[in-house]
Amino acid sequence: MTTLKPGEVNLGTTIMAVKFDGGVVIAADSRTSTGTYVANRVTDKLTKVEELIYCCRSGSAADTQAVADIVKYHLDLYTSQHGEMPTVKVAASLFQEICYQNKNNLSAWIIVAGWDKQTGGDVFEIPIGGSLHRPEFAIAGSGSSYISGFCDKSYRPGMSKEECVEFAKNAVGLAITRDGSSGGVIRLAVITKDGVERQVVYGNELPAQYTG
Repeated sequence: MTTLKPGEVNLGTTIMAVKFDGGVVIAADSRTSTGTYVANRVTDKLTKVEELIYCCRSGSAADTQAVADIVKYHLDLYTSQHGEMPTVKVAASLFQEICYQNKNNLSAWIIVAGWDKQTGGDVFEIPIGGSLHRPEFAIAGSGSSYISGFCDKSYRPGMSKEECVEFAKNAVGLAITRDGSSGGVIRLAVITKDGVERQVVYGNELPAQYTG
């Protein structure tokens, strides 16, 4: 498994995405850590790569930022050449190609989500190693191991936009409570054909969790 290089910053994170009829909800915490030191409390891990396509980044901050910048460049080129927006699948395939070809040098676990006119809301996951998956919802990062059971139990096919937002808030909030490498605020984005609606849930507004 790829490890961080000396001095490299780890996002130490919780990221997720979930589909609903007409779009997707993506969410992440905002803590970037270097070992036990919190390097940034308010990182934005929801990265725009196309008008209605975002990626959520976990792993090495440097690696994931570089990969996202490369994909954004190629998607802009695609739009210029084809005269239309790329699909979420095209964006995910670009991420997958880069991550797989450089799997021995990158520490990157990426979720790609967005809306396109062919499929509607779509979610893809590229774990470390560069494989490509298309789940109904995806979770990743250090906090994901704390909430996998909660997500499996709470997710239902056919949830509304509002239910997906609450699902994401509760999941990331629970991860922040239990995972020392996740923290700060919860950043959410609701992506539909009408655009992107960004939300921030501050620390004093996090869903209440039992802490013993």
